[in-house]
Amino acid sequence: MTWVKKYAPVDGLFEFFCGSEITEAPLFTGIIEDLGTVQQVAHSNDGAVITVRTALPLARIALGESIAVSGCCLTVVRKSRGSIAMDVSAETLRRTILGELKPGDRVNLERCLTPNKLLGGHLVSGHVDSVGRIVSIKPEGDSRLYTFEVGANESRYLVEKGSVALDGISLTVFGIRGGRFKVALIPHTLKMTTLGYKQAGSTLNVESDMLVKYVERILGEHGLNRRKASSIRTVRQRKSRPITEAETDAVTTTSESAMPESARVSGR
Repeated sequence: MTWVKKYAPVDGLFEFFCGSEITEAPLFTGIIEDLGTVQQVAHSNDGAVITVRTALPLARIALGESIAVSGCCLTVVRKSRGSIAMDVSAETLRRTILGELKPGDRVNLERCLTPNKLLGGHLVSGHVDSVGRIVSIKPEGDSRLYTFEVGANESRYLVEKGSVALDGISLTVFGIRGGRFKVALIPHTLKMTTLGYKQAGSTLNVESDMLVKYVERILGEHGLNRRKASSIRTVRQRKSRPITEAETDAVTTTSESAMPESARVSGR
């Protein structure tokens, strides 16, 4: 399996991620390499094994290697002439559209990022956040204008002209209105990905941009640390001098206002 190692950036692109918390993790780019066809879905109590026919060069794919299947990072457990098989956990089946797959369905395939591969889209982890849906599809010349809808947990990560991975495809977002946004798709993308086969109402895997997630976490921790530091300073200042009568009254008033009405009346 190909892994991105800690402090081993590819032209400096992974230094931020691999130098912080992500030490070993396969990454993808959202540029689809092949439009595969589901050959078999063998369900079990523990999940399923999905076999996909593909034109990917199987001689270059090792057992145990990571493949993004419509945006889900899966591990190759078997390969035969013209096809690969991957284990899928019960959790993945529940939380992604892979649980809906049946023989004949098309899936987007991408091998994981290596040092000699171009980063043509954006950094994609292959960990699906949620399932979204296509609201509408409108023709615009040879292209098509898609409107998608995602839940509130993902909509907060949408950025005008930013990136999102839908079914593993790196796409540029615009026209954001709450949980809805638009994407313009050119004929090549329609031909080479599952989006060309889907209709309004179809579901798809959603992975928000990890850059935005990291920014949110860093800013959140920074704000928490600032609030903690402010509280510590306040406590130290109060310890260094007697508490005034005004401060005592303020604390008493605040405490009483937080009590239920019945407790304040009865004095309990």
